Amino acid sequence: MTFSLVARCAASGHFGVAVTSSSPAVAARCAFVRAGTGAVASQNVTDPRLGPRVLDTMASGQGAAAAVGQVTDTADNTGWRQLLAVDAQGGTAIFSGDHALGISAEGQAQDAASAGNLLANPGVPAAVLAGFASSSGHLGDRLMAALFAGLDAGGEAGPLHSAGMLIAGEQSWPLVDLRCDWSEACPIRALDAAWQVYRPQMDDYVIRALDPAASPSYGVAGDDR
Repeated sequence: MTFSLVARCAASGHFGVAVTSSSPAVAARCAFVRAGTGAVASQNVTDPRLGPRVLDTMASGQGAAAAVGQVTDTADNTGWRQLLAVDAQGGTAIFSGDHALGISAEGQAQDAASAGNLLANPGVPAAVLAGFASSSGHLGDRLMAALFAGLDAGGEAGPLHSAGMLIAGEQSWPLVDLRCDWSEACPIRALDAAWQVYRPQMDDYVIRALDPAASPSYGVAGDDR
């Protein structure tokens, strides 16, 4: 049903989640980031409440492993959940309940963790991690490379229909929040197309928020700055 990656860029300190699924609007339920704190993916039979709980626990000073452990020890129905987290030091943690669907697998490295369920084969998370590790550039570029690597390794057992990428920069709002909520074709390619459009404009939107007088023109009719 889903495979995902949570990651930290050691150079920038930014955090990101990339996720794809056969279900619609997967990123709306599964992806959570917070500047200065970390990133979390909550998936399988998803409980979206768990992502913010893990982020809150990491923000209080706990590392990823302790935060995921604390939340899964106290939440209900955790046997149906998968949780992935990366913290501000690049530590990672994964919890997969006994009721993870179909072929489920996971993998961890410094600054990145990947897991999935209803996979085509158990090697998909390792391929996602390898795709992230072997890529370079902006965190968004590396998250997209990781999704494509997972797809090339077999991806989900059935067709994918949605994908999303969420990145926290320095501000309280996401630096990147892009989604393909439904596609009969390839949602990862649709997400990448949106990323290629947004990437060169990304920093302009931060400037518009912080210093509108100094912000660049939108380049549309009526904006003559």
